[in-house]
Amino acid sequence: MWSVLSRRAILRFSCSLLLVLTLTSLSVRAENSPLPRVSKQTREEILHAFNGELVYIRVKFPMGKTGLRLKNNTVTPSGEELDHLMALWGPAAKPGDRARISDIVIKDDHIRFEINGGPVKKQKWYRHIQIQGSATITPGSDSNTNARGSFVDLYFDKYVPELTGPELKQLLRPVFDFDAKSAVDAYLETVSPKVKEAIKNHQVLVGMNREMVMYSKGRAPKKVRERDGETEYEEWIFGTPPQDVDFVRFVGDEVVRVETMKVDGQKVVRVDKEVELDASTVANKQTEKPANAPTLRRPGEEMPDADPSSPSRVPPVASPGTPGSDPGPNWTPTRG
Repeated sequence: MWSVLSRRAILRFSCSLLLVLTLTSLSVRAENSPLPRVSKQTREEILHAFNGELVYIRVKFPMGKTGLRLKNNTVTPSGEELDHLMALWGPAAKPGDRARISDIVIKDDHIRFEINGGPVKKQKWYRHIQIQGSATITPGSDSNTNARGSFVDLYFDKYVPELTGPELKQLLRPVFDFDAKSAVDAYLETVSPKVKEAIKNHQVLVGMNREMVMYSKGRAPKKVRERDGETEYEEWIFGTPPQDVDFVRFVGDEVVRVETMKVDGQKVVRVDKEVELDASTVANKQTEKPANAPTLRRPGEEMPDADPSSPSRVPPVASPGTPGSDPGPNWTPTRG
């Protein structure tokens, strides 16, 4: 009897082991088998679901025809190269801004998502019509039609595969936030935990940039520009007595000093850097004049103000202050 039971147990174990091996083999084959190419129906569903969608931006988007490239969760260009494009062409969108996906183009190995009209101004069909007469008229012509949008190309290894809406949103997560409820929520996801906590508590840390301070404290009611030796700085003043008053000093785009006057008369000054940012926001960076600045002067000709005694010498005009960046139209500053 024991031999019969033993045989049955061995048979059951063998069947179970065979079933496990078969399922494992099928699973490995499924994982290694390539995904099919995106179908025509999925293309139409992507265009219908994402075109016109409002998103919050998680990275800097420069204007111009360069745009961004996203592959394997890595965004390029980045760092100094991206900062150079932002300075050269201007920003199309910054982290925390709200933007609209204005066009989607599905290519063989990537999908292009344009925001805010894209890098090239599209003309309507009626803009190509001209009415001949005493004066040639182009209906709907507008001189202020410069494109101010940008784009990101989402690349795949060999071709665009079949994928669902949630999967596509996850792939776009490094550049777009589809789930944020406000510009502040979207911006907080792009900064370090220490900066995020400070912004939530409406605090300013030495080393922050102007955008971070605006998200933390709102727009400064008063700004003062001064000079300390050869260094120009701008001081933002928050609060009025009998409340605490904060004096936030910027050199360039970086906070270098925070002075707080307490209600009881105590003064607290912080100058040691409390947070490190990218190299693009260096405090002591000064704007230098290009070596070959454009000029209307002929070779060898001197400017009228080269001689201080010249009557045509024009007194120097102070350069205007650098305006603070706007964190977005949907954000309302709050006080802690």
